Amino acid sequence: MQPPSRLGLCAACHGANGQASQPGVPNLAGQHLDYLRSALKQYRDGSRNVALMRAAIGPVSDVELDALARWYSAQPPQVPSR
Repeated sequence: MQPPSRLGLCAACHGANGQASQPGVPNLAGQHLDYLRSALKQYRDGSRNVALMRAAIGPVSDVELDALARWYSAQPPQVPSR
């Protein structure tokens, strides 16, 4: 699977492999595809009112949102260390 063209947009905070690089930013690796699709659309349309996310994905098309959701859902989640 090729990384989506808009991955850099998300990777700055969520990591290219879905492991967040900043405290308080959610990991996306291994999330359910339908959940990610829905959440991204809600951020874009403003029904999830997070200004940073809306600004970041406002210009992203449905095709690009789908590619991002597919990418992150396919990444293996990190197993927490003990």
